[in-house]
Amino acid sequence: MYKTMRRLAMLSALLLLGACAGRQVEVTNPTPEASEAAISLRVVNSLDQPVNVYVVMGGNEMFVRQVGARSTETAVVRNVPAGSVITLRARPVDGRQAYERADVRLDAGVFEWRVP
Repeated sequence: MYKTMRRLAMLSALLLLGACAGRQVEVTNPTPEASEAAISLRVVNSLDQPVNVYVVMGGNEMFVRQVGARSTETAVVRNVPAGSVITLRARPVDGRQAYERADVRLDAGVFEWRVP
């Protein structure tokens, strides 16, 4: 009986060790270029104040980046498939007036937009 209990204890210990052993997991983080065509937006802001730039697709407004007063910035547009037709929106930080450009087709590469 002592041998049987000892064997059961050994078997239990082996099963417990096997269950607690760490798994090897491979984590991948594909770059936008690897998973889809990269779309960039180059915004030329000629206003005297910064603007917040948005892409509007399907009624959803997605923030792209803030562009400083009288400056130019380029940003990768994420979560927008190449070939999508969208609206570009720029809101000055003072909130007075929004600038829009509708029916813009974003393809792979860089699209330039001058505000205003």
